[in-house]
Amino acid sequence: MPLAKRAAQFSPFAALTGYEEAVRESARVTLPPPNLAEDEQELLDRQLQQVLTNPARQTTITYFVADAYKDGGRYETRTAVIKRLDCTCQQLLLEDGTRIDLSHIVRIQPI
Repeated sequence: MPLAKRAAQFSPFAALTGYEEAVRESARVTLPPPNLAEDEQELLDRQLQQVLTNPARQTTITYFVADAYKDGGRYETRTAVIKRLDCTCQQLLLEDGTRIDLSHIVRIQPI
């Protein structure tokens, strides 16, 4: 048998296709959704009202983004201008078109 064919016999073999990817996915860490105390929620509401009085101002918002595949998610911080508050959907609409659920916001800070 030629040497090249002989070497091919001993090349790595993936008996379980997708196994490595499944292990990586299960090892990926997600964080729990926010659960603010009543006083923290009141402070957040006051900050939101303050920011909405001057909507053309840049604001830094930290909010929870749910994971598409697992329970939990991650927290993102974004600096943007708030376009408006959508009361029917309970969402903030940012100037770039991003919608953020009010229940997912954990911090608002005007710049």
